[in-house]
Amino acid sequence: MKFNALTALAALLLLLFFSTPITVLGQQLTQTIRGKIIDKESQEPLIGATVAILTIDPPMGTTTDINGTFRLDKVPVGRHTLRISYLGYEEQVLPELLLGSGKELVLNIGLSESFRKLQEVVISAEQQSKGNPLNEMAMISSRSISVEETKRYAASVNDPARAAQNYAGVGISQDMSNEIVVRGNSPRGVLWRVEGIEVPNPSHFAEEGAAGGAVSILSVNMLDNSDFNTGAFSAEYGNALSGIFDIRLRNGNNEKREYALQAGILGIDFAAEGPFKAGSKASYLANYRYSTLAMLNKIGVKISGDAVPVFQDFSFKLYLPTAKAGYFSFWGLGGLSEQNVKAERDAEQWEGYLDRFDDRFQARMASSGLTHILFLGKDDYIESTLSFSTSGNKVWVDSLATDYTAIPFYCHDFAQQATRFSSLYNRKFNNRHTLRTGFILSQLGYDSYAGGRNIEYEEGEFVNQRGSTQMMQAFAQWKYRFTEQLTLNTGLHSLYFGLNGNTVVEPRMGLKYQVNATKSFSAAFGLHSRHDALTSYFAQQRQADGSYTQPNRKLGFTRAAHYVLGYDQMLREDLRLKVETYYQHLFKVPVSAAENSTYSALNYERSISRETLVNEGTGRNYGVEMTLEKFFTNNYYFLLTTSLYDSKYTTVKGIERSTRFNGNHIVNLLAGKEFKVGSNKQNLIGLNGKVMWAGGNRYTPIDLEKSKEMKYEVLDVDNRFGVQTPDYFRSDIRVSYRKNRPNASYILSLDIQNFTNRQNVFGVQYDRIKEEVVTRYMVGMLPILNYRVEF
Repeated sequence: MKFNALTALAALLLLLFFSTPITVLGQQLTQTIRGKIIDKESQEPLIGATVAILTIDPPMGTTTDINGTFRLDKVPVGRHTLRISYLGYEEQVLPELLLGSGKELVLNIGLSESFRKLQEVVISAEQQSKGNPLNEMAMISSRSISVEETKRYAASVNDPARAAQNYAGVGISQDMSNEIVVRGNSPRGVLWRVEGIEVPNPSHFAEEGAAGGAVSILSVNMLDNSDFNTGAFSAEYGNALSGIFDIRLRNGNNEKREYALQAGILGIDFAAEGPFKAGSKASYLANYRYSTLAMLNKIGVKISGDAVPVFQDFSFKLYLPTAKAGYFSFWGLGGLSEQNVKAERDAEQWEGYLDRFDDRFQARMASSGLTHILFLGKDDYIESTLSFSTSGNKVWVDSLATDYTAIPFYCHDFAQQATRFSSLYNRKFNNRHTLRTGFILSQLGYDSYAGGRNIEYEEGEFVNQRGSTQMMQAFAQWKYRFTEQLTLNTGLHSLYFGLNGNTVVEPRMGLKYQVNATKSFSAAFGLHSRHDALTSYFAQQRQADGSYTQPNRKLGFTRAAHYVLGYDQMLREDLRLKVETYYQHLFKVPVSAAENSTYSALNYERSISRETLVNEGTGRNYGVEMTLEKFFTNNYYFLLTTSLYDSKYTTVKGIERSTRFNGNHIVNLLAGKEFKVGSNKQNLIGLNGKVMWAGGNRYTPIDLEKSKEMKYEVLDVDNRFGVQTPDYFRSDIRVSYRKNRPNASYILSLDIQNFTNRQNVFGVQYDRIKEEVVTRYMVGMLPILNYRVEF
């Protein structure tokens, strides 16, 4: 039944694709490219900037108007390279932009002012903008993630977090999660921001305190190019230890109504955008998605049995510019997800201990905000955001008695809310000096409960707390160009956590030396801090009289000092080599106060620790990363990233051990090519592949004899994370076909994750029924078929 249902779904998508109307042979399809050119640091529009399309013979071009906007009509569909130039600014070349017949290509491009103010400066390679972070204050360990890369990379399935897993220094924790491990750090060290403000983890099926989940709530229909940071962050970023996703939502088309309909294995979604009324500069953009498997299950087509993952999400952005009061945008995103796994009501089919459990899981996330940008003059602006967010998850686990009566085993209900207000002031004094300063105020609410029986069958409450607290952050950073080659970025970030009064001040500094147009050296240092998951502070211990204490409420921030050195070399106009080496010293890490314990918060074991914790642990991550990237030119690209690293932690006794995430090596190789086919070569076939080889997960071995004696799993804690699974290896492929028709584009794609069906080991566990250690494996081959229409 499962195979037949999946085949039927695939056949339906193929039928939809090939039943699209056929255009007249030889018809030349065209579309519009338009956008805005601004000063990258002051955000002021640049009047009279030149925009030229280099891939048309003869070249096609225009200049920007008084608002910095440009428009190029009747551009042939396909891939095009744009060159943007302006007197006194560094030229920028944008290679291989994809223009389809279904949607206009709307660009917002920032240019950097040249040190030589009155000359037109040509930075000879298209590359100088490719992959560089959008945040001009980020100088090292940072890159932009384009929307097109998110769509194109094999098995990224339109998820920016999965796209980031291809970059140097980034590993994964398991196949079915977009959670990432940055430079050997716990995934909990990653901070998510949307529209410049912190948000809860925007993923479906996310666990408490986690930084990822199975499916992203962020729709590719909503995304603009965004930044991803892996270390030594600039001063405006706080409450993060290992990585930062700085996500931007694009504005809707303010001249033309456009739509996108997408149907695939993961979900069916619909996006709409356009102006509020003709001639208005205001626009709307919205997207809704619902789980395909859940929809099929409701009509009796059960591809994955009864344990169907159900999810839905909605996101929007309203853009409201005014003549004198600046720009307003009202945005939001949110999602619901759940999955119910029921044990068979037939004891003869129970092979292992876990076969007799019912497991229900629900998760939710929502965030909405009002952002205002006010220009005080042509060189300075204030950006302010007021946001509200909520998140939480619920888990119920019941064991079945011999008569199949459900006996409560464990449950938790975690809910959190946050109201935040942030404001920053940005001032560009001249082409050498830029100052940015601001603050973030957060009111954090929580309502958390966890209780039941642990693995040793001890009953009780693990967490039971309701209340609120505050967090305050302030920062200032200054970018200064000593010479045309040498640039300094320095600043301070301060952080106050009201729950226990902890305060830290973090200095940051970055330095870049541009030897010439193709070669540069960079160095950065910074102190960084992050509070733990709120449930960690409220973990309870039961006393002899039956009362509870909370020994961890006064825990301080986990802190880290980052040191990074980088080298960047353009080997040719479309081929870049980057090498970075880093050292991270983590200190004041929460570890168990018990001398015989080996617990450390750096290992994030997806459970609530009820041990007494103290900020006396340390850790260190160090390594070297190499990236060789051939940009998408001449219809092909490749990306090779290699990371060699070591990740250690120490207990309260000072004993050093490998962390759970110490894989030691990661190698990613991605490549892809497009073929122009059909009448006038206006359609595209894309072939993309990926190979990943990495060190396996580390786990704590099980004391089998002790487990048999105690009738539950007993770990060999003296060898915590001392065993490593075999190396992780996975191959992914993506095949796509884009068919352009008048006023619409049709895209059919097939992603196959782990197409060799390799069974990578996730870890081991003790089965008390079988009285043996059972190996757990990650997901095997996973095909994801998708059909998309843009019109």
